[in-house]
Amino acid sequence: MRVALVQLVSATDSAANREDIRSRMAALDPADQLDLVVLPEAAMHDFGATDHDLAAVAEPLDGPFVQLIADEARRLGATVVAGMFERTDDLPFNTLIVVGPDGALRQTYRKIHLYDSFGYKESDRLRAGDISPVVVDIAGTPTGLMTCYDLRFPEHARALVDAGAEAIVLPAAWVAGDLKLDHWRTLLAARAIENTVHVVAAAQGGDRYTGHSLVVDPWGSIVGEADLAPDIIRATLEPEVLARAREINPSLANRRILNQP
Repeated sequence: MRVALVQLVSATDSAANREDIRSRMAALDPADQLDLVVLPEAAMHDFGATDHDLAAVAEPLDGPFVQLIADEARRLGATVVAGMFERTDDLPFNTLIVVGPDGALRQTYRKIHLYDSFGYKESDRLRAGDISPVVVDIAGTPTGLMTCYDLRFPEHARALVDAGAEAIVLPAAWVAGDLKLDHWRTLLAARAIENTVHVVAAAQGGDRYTGHSLVVDPWGSIVGEADLAPDIIRATLEPEVLARAREINPSLANRRILNQP
């Protein structure tokens, strides 16, 4: 599976963000024959300050952000995954959309674990999604979806793998801070190693976030990494690499503790 991660620095101006996304994705060409393009969490609109009203800027699933992503998916002939704030009649969801190569909305994933940690409380402004693993087939690869803080919950990644995932896609706006980059790299590698999966993590960059969009193979090796600036990271996820890792390291098959109370 040929993938591209589009690292952004989103603002609290949805229209400006759409123009920025369109401009940056212009660097991708249909001739690249990409299977998957991943944008960060909050690609539609940055979280902003803690008193910024996300309900006021949230969009429906047929709004201008989803339309933009659909246009780009059709142009590239690729599946596109991107993060947005989804309008409801109450607090919005922190939602990933999965748009197919035909521009149709194929799947959504509403963030399960809200970032009530490190002195921040995401649940004040957003609502959590249902506790259900979301796996979607992308170019023949069963692909699980997670968002940012979900990374800190290994049982979530394992539930995706138990549902058949061979790759995990994780858009994020990983807030910067002491040791946060260390946590980011370590946890992404851990999720890849313990589940013998590819992990594809597209991040927000800039001063507020950690950046460092990453592609990690099933051995835990980093095969592509950005810095803090907007960037595009490309990689190919080889099924042979996954099969070999699971043959040599059959930890999933060797599990003895399953669904214990």
